[in-house]
Amino acid sequence: MNGHIVIVGAGHAAAQVVDSLRREGFTGALTLVGDEPHLPYQRPPLSKKYLAGELGMDRLYIRPETFYANHGVTLRLGQRAIAIDLAAQQVTLANGAALDYTQLLLCPGSRARKVTAHGANLPGIHYLRNAADVEAIRSRFRPGARVVIVGAGYIGLETAATCRKAGLEVDVLEMADRPMNRVVAPEVSAFFADQHAREGVRIHINTVVSGFDGDANGVREVHTLDGRVFPADLVVAGIGVLPETALAEAAGIACDNGIAVDSHCRTSDPHVYAIGDCVSAPSLRYRRRVRLESVDNAFEQAKTAAANMVGRETMHDKVPWFWSDQYDLKLLIVGLNFDYDQVVIRGDTHSRSFACAYLRHQELLAIDCVNNPKDYMAARKVIEACGKVDPAKLADPSIALKDTVVE
Repeated sequence: MNGHIVIVGAGHAAAQVVDSLRREGFTGALTLVGDEPHLPYQRPPLSKKYLAGELGMDRLYIRPETFYANHGVTLRLGQRAIAIDLAAQQVTLANGAALDYTQLLLCPGSRARKVTAHGANLPGIHYLRNAADVEAIRSRFRPGARVVIVGAGYIGLETAATCRKAGLEVDVLEMADRPMNRVVAPEVSAFFADQHAREGVRIHINTVVSGFDGDANGVREVHTLDGRVFPADLVVAGIGVLPETALAEAAGIACDNGIAVDSHCRTSDPHVYAIGDCVSAPSLRYRRRVRLESVDNAFEQAKTAAANMVGRETMHDKVPWFWSDQYDLKLLIVGLNFDYDQVVIRGDTHSRSFACAYLRHQELLAIDCVNNPKDYMAARKVIEACGKVDPAKLADPSIALKDTVVE
């Protein structure tokens, strides 16, 4: 298949779609546009080994530069796409260049949600979304420094763990009543809160930031609505992300909590596809539209989009999975726990190896596995099959998870 496919966005999805398009037999021109100066690189290590200085930038690249040369990809790195003309099938870049396309793939990802409190623009207040963010944080990243982290989600807690291991003093401010409240059950929240406390991290729940004080040299204090003041040499805000939809919306492409795509990763324009963190897509397994911030989802949607772009009709029908590394704890999550009516804990949380299963009418919807890859692997198959389980058997870790399934 010939033509010219333009890929806007240079993250995990972009690296995979290049590989998948060539494997699917696409022989036409490929152009990759990314607003960062780097080749597509891994994002998960940013809050962990890259922040800690254990990995250099060269170790983050998903593929080496030779991969793109060998696959005939024209790289437009450090260049931003600013407009799409759907009728003319053309993308305009900030430098004035215009790229004609036969098909367009959008994978610009997401951006950090910004804190809006007074003083939020002071030097020393950072977000952690890309490599440049980490470089900025490192200027204040030193043992003994006082860091205040706003938000106790994945990014906030992973950053807290990295900072604490490096010898920084860490306070985490969370406006909800528990850490990771949007994604895990109270039992799992309590476990991670306890682990962070053991490491010397102070997590303050039901705490809302009211403002920041400092001077031209940087932030010095974080103020909360209840009147407390937290000294800070550094602030890292991790309060969620927003899908990058502005380019698509301005072009007239339908958006709904992200760029809206169908089960083939097509947008409302038949020549434009979209994948990754920026899209909302129908989940066949959970019978609703979802927007997923997941490396695995980006890779899998890339494979689906590539197949459809070369004319091989393929449905995207994957159960998502996620992970988080905090200290020596690996949290593996498979599935989505929408509307669960029962939580079953497998194992002793004090053992630092257990699982938390989410059921609805005995159907296994999702599972959180802490240092427990065996249950994670078994649960994937049960969840994909919409399997029902016996809750009493499931609560007994001596019974293999596959043997808890009821006919």
